[in-house]
Amino acid sequence: MITITFPDKSVREFQEGVTGLQIAEGISGRLAREALCISVNGEVWDLNRPIPEDSQVELYTWNDRKGKETFWHTSAHLMAEAIDFYYPGTKFGIGPSIETGFYYDMEFPEDIQLTDKDLPKIEKKMLELSKLKNSIVRRDVSKKEAIDFFTKKNDQLKLELINELEDGTITFYQQGNYTDLCKGPHLPNTGYIKAVKLTSIAGAYWRGDEKNKMLTRVYGVTFPKQKELTEYLAFLEEAKKRDHRKIGKEMELFIFSGKVGAGLPMWLPKGTILRTQLEDFLKRVQKRFGYVQVITPHIGNVELYKTSGHYQKYGADSFQTIKTPVKGEEYMLKPMNCPHHCEIYAYKPRSYKDLPLRIAEFGTVYRYEQSGELHGLTRVRGFTQDDAHLFCRPDQLKDEFKKVIDIIFIIFKAMEMNDYTAQISLRDPKTPEKYIGTKENWEKAERAIVEASAEKGLKTTTVIGEAAFYGPKLDFMVKDAIGRSWQLGTIQVDYNLPERFGLEYIGADDKRYRPIMIHRAPFGSMERFVAVLIENTAGKFPLWLTPDQVVVLPISEKFNDYAKKVSEFLNNSDIRTIIDDRDEKIGRKIRDNELKRIPYMLVVGEKEVNNGEVSVRRQGKGDEGSMTIEKFATMITDLVKEQQKIDY
Repeated sequence: MITITFPDKSVREFQEGVTGLQIAEGISGRLAREALCISVNGEVWDLNRPIPEDSQVELYTWNDRKGKETFWHTSAHLMAEAIDFYYPGTKFGIGPSIETGFYYDMEFPEDIQLTDKDLPKIEKKMLELSKLKNSIVRRDVSKKEAIDFFTKKNDQLKLELINELEDGTITFYQQGNYTDLCKGPHLPNTGYIKAVKLTSIAGAYWRGDEKNKMLTRVYGVTFPKQKELTEYLAFLEEAKKRDHRKIGKEMELFIFSGKVGAGLPMWLPKGTILRTQLEDFLKRVQKRFGYVQVITPHIGNVELYKTSGHYQKYGADSFQTIKTPVKGEEYMLKPMNCPHHCEIYAYKPRSYKDLPLRIAEFGTVYRYEQSGELHGLTRVRGFTQDDAHLFCRPDQLKDEFKKVIDIIFIIFKAMEMNDYTAQISLRDPKTPEKYIGTKENWEKAERAIVEASAEKGLKTTTVIGEAAFYGPKLDFMVKDAIGRSWQLGTIQVDYNLPERFGLEYIGADDKRYRPIMIHRAPFGSMERFVAVLIENTAGKFPLWLTPDQVVVLPISEKFNDYAKKVSEFLNNSDIRTIIDDRDEKIGRKIRDNELKRIPYMLVVGEKEVNNGEVSVRRQGKGDEGSMTIEKFATMITDLVKEQQKIDY
């Protein structure tokens, strides 16, 4: 007999070799029907894999992230089986689950060009195969057997992967007539998959390397019920309407230019207003919390990033170094702001009385993302972080961490982002080589985050292995208006960079001590935050934030002078106002400006001129009656002040 320990710390005995499915059956029939995979001592396994020893386990269903990942990983294999049926000779690369489904990278025979028209028949075949409920069987194989199998299939992609594996660690998974190289986990059989949608076809370099051949990537999503697929497709349609790239173009917020370079956004005048409003708001908040603003260069000597560890960690995947006329001198485009801020801390002696020191910067950084991963403003190569680094004493750490949480609360309230969770990301003790610093310092940093989060009443989840290489972090995951989750604000505790840069302060006892560093970015990056904000609001920003707050609509040309007078008065009252004086009927002007998402439209004609008034229309609400220009200006100013009010 072996003992099985469950997440609630309860313990039960089972026969050695019991499977996850048998454990689920022993708990309840419903759990046995809904379970998709099982975690055994922290590693996710197939439900039908025997457990040979005492273990800690957790069963996952469709409602768990690990359950979905297993479901979609199996779906990628099911799609590969269907494609292999129609297109024999296809070479299969990698087919992982992703956040919203799965994909598989494939090399088709030369005479095959897969198009969107082919996807419905592949979907149909997938459903036919799922109805067979073929068992998905895991099998350990030797390296020689694996090489022989895929040599016979002439699949060079799999052979390349196998050559990198150690003998004794290789497994195959088979369902029906399809066998794949895979470490799992998978569903017990294909019958769990009841609804299928292949969403798109794209090109992808093999293993993400632009030097390798271009493969065909097919994306898809599956569900255990047809109803869930129907709801998901409706969600996709709504997401298309809210796409920040589409709305950004319509509202003239930002552009990309091939001549400037992929992944390098340029902010247009209206987008610059939006971004500046966000920056000014955060600067006001930070000023009240005792931050000082700095500006650092866009480049730095490569030795700076070697000291910080960023060069060793990211150098190969960053923009290449910039050589100067001086032999051996090299610079890098700034990938992070923190090394520069460490140097600002170090430029003069610091006393314990100087701490905490809170250094803030809207600093632009550059990272070379693969071209296939670029996506609008959410994944770019140049972006601006609302960055700050706090240097504090050990006795100040927890309080400073909680104050950063307060800042994030203020921002989320102002942006009406009320649905969020907090994720504590810790190091993986099994892979210490991924991190810098001592175990003792990591434990202190992790304990500070856990305790501070609990004291602020945050509902948190904990993820092992997601920490930054220099310290653990608290990430805020925000749900938007249509239920998507985005990682925005982040706070990180770091004992290691102060050590690497030799940062010190003089204590009350005249001895030298090492400060602790907190990294924080409430927005995350301006680009990503704006993208999320656009899609969350569908471009209908809060009044204080929107680039054009008011548009004046003269009924005809003879009222243009009065429209200019209204516009000048409002702009002089710090209300962002434009005029639509096109030679169009007023109904057309109203419709067009509704589409531009301008909050207020002021219609002016003979009656308004005679009475010194404006006729007010609110975006999406219609006519709100007439009032004087002064009264309207006061109303808008009061609304903006109320929205920008900072509560502590």
